[in-house]
Amino acid sequence: MSAARTDPVVELAARELPAFCPNPAMPVWNHHPRVFLDVAKTGQAMCPYCGTVYRLRAGEVVDRH
Repeated sequence: MSAARTDPVVELAARELPAFCPNPAMPVWNHHPRVFLDVAKTGQAMCPYCGTVYRLRAGEVVDRH
């Protein structure tokens, strides 16, 4: 039996938006083309390249000007 795959989760504050992947904490060898992710609409988004999930921290409010 194989272990279930768990994608990394990055929690963000509203001030850290816009969200993008790869993020600065990721190792250089693991980089892929930069993509911007819309977490403001649903509260989370998944990177189409590496599967990392980006989500807003609980209680964060996005200012939509």
